[in-house]
Amino acid sequence: MGLTHNDKDFTIYLKDGCIDAAEVSAYIKGGQTDYNTGAYNLFLGQVRQDSMAGKVVVQIEYTTYPEMAMEALQAICRESLSSFHLTHITIVHSLGKIKKGEICLLVMVYSKHREACFEACQDIVEHIKKEVPIWGKELFEDNTHSWKINKK
Repeated sequence: MGLTHNDKDFTIYLKDGCIDAAEVSAYIKGGQTDYNTGAYNLFLGQVRQDSMAGKVVVQIEYTTYPEMAMEALQAICRESLSSFHLTHITIVHSLGKIKKGEICLLVMVYSKHREACFEACQDIVEHIKKEVPIWGKELFEDNTHSWKINKK
């Protein structure tokens, strides 16, 4: 059920399954082809083995309304490109069941200068957590679940 948006200024992927190391490497390598970029910052989010009320999280199942999520992600990218004067943004968010220790979110920000890169990457991640309709159902080792609440 993946969904992709490619634009000259940003790329967004909603993909089934985790983001593996080869994909992360490919995004880094791709950043090296933009000679107007002097810095890029990479954020990787992975599923933690949280414990709640004595129950241990073994995976998170991410669901969304893809078109709504894509619209929200595009708005975040457009705002960030303008606010931080970025050269490109790549966002990848996993859908489906992602196991503890697997990467579920990648945000890569490209800029001429490092300061804008650092600020923009954090800002984008915060906006994704607050504004994008992607929900996580935490699945516990005892086969029960709880809906994830995003925290800072």
